[in-house]
Amino acid sequence: MTMLIWGAGAIGATLGAYLIRSGCDIHFVDVVEAHVEAINTSGLKISGPVDEFTVEATASLPASLQGQYDTILLCTKSQHTREATLALAPFLADDGFVMSVQNGLNELIIQDIVGRERTVGCFINFSADYHAPGEILFGGRGAVVIGELDGVISERLKWMDAILRHFDQNRLMTDNIWGYLWGKEAYGAMLFVSALTHQSIAEALADSRYRQLYISAAQEVLQLADRLGIEAYGFNGFKPKAFLAGDADAINESLDTLIAFNKLSAKTHSGIWRDLAVRKRKTEVVMYEPLLAQAAEVGLDMPLTRSWVGMIREIEAGQREQRLTNLAELKAERL
Repeated sequence: MTMLIWGAGAIGATLGAYLIRSGCDIHFVDVVEAHVEAINTSGLKISGPVDEFTVEATASLPASLQGQYDTILLCTKSQHTREATLALAPFLADDGFVMSVQNGLNELIIQDIVGRERTVGCFINFSADYHAPGEILFGGRGAVVIGELDGVISERLKWMDAILRHFDQNRLMTDNIWGYLWGKEAYGAMLFVSALTHQSIAEALADSRYRQLYISAAQEVLQLADRLGIEAYGFNGFKPKAFLAGDADAINESLDTLIAFNKLSAKTHSGIWRDLAVRKRKTEVVMYEPLLAQAAEVGLDMPLTRSWVGMIREIEAGQREQRLTNLAELKAERL
């Protein structure tokens, strides 16, 4: 059985390369013609401190794809989820499923298109970057968790867990994938705030001048999750319960652990920062707009989130520069 990976960027290519090396039959789909050509002619190269190897692989542009697939891993940026899911839907077998290997709550979009029964959730926190056509930097390991949307530990989930063992021996199955996804939303808010500057993730979280900004950014998301009755789960040092409770000592301990975790990675800056500073393209900030809408529906104000989302949009539009004074502006306005 061939598994389809839709989106051969940092996440999809890293995951797929490991699965190919383990003997899995993987085919990639990507919209970047040069990347597809490089994969087909020279293979897929993984480099960095975690591993160094190249695998032979096949890839297609969406327009040239044929056939039906039982398993499709969707690995695009969040803002492309709807377009990508509509494009892949004709290639999904009737009894197949799509697993969202992305940031955000994209399972909600996917299930509306292919059906809830054909959607599986996934949370990831490993670090990787697309460097050039056919070349991916695997910067560091991080949490990998999969789960059914209804919390059932199904046979297909167990099968997928066995497949992912070839990528990460410490991957997990969960009966609360939403808890992990909301935990990543809160941690992601801190990463977006750090991307307003040119500081690395570790430098940003260690900067005592703006530590409260990062704390408050995560807390607003966690307060929304709590209002919606969702328990956010932690990972790799991030402790949502401490942030939600406002436990200063535990929060600082969590941040210090996150700093140490990020210092271990060869990927020093977030993908958000790279999108803005290097690739000069839009980020995944779109995934926070539904959260702001949900907050409004339940009567919860998220003023800091609104402000940093607006700043990211301004940087995307060329109306603001990435600089540390952005944090001073946020601090003066919101704290």
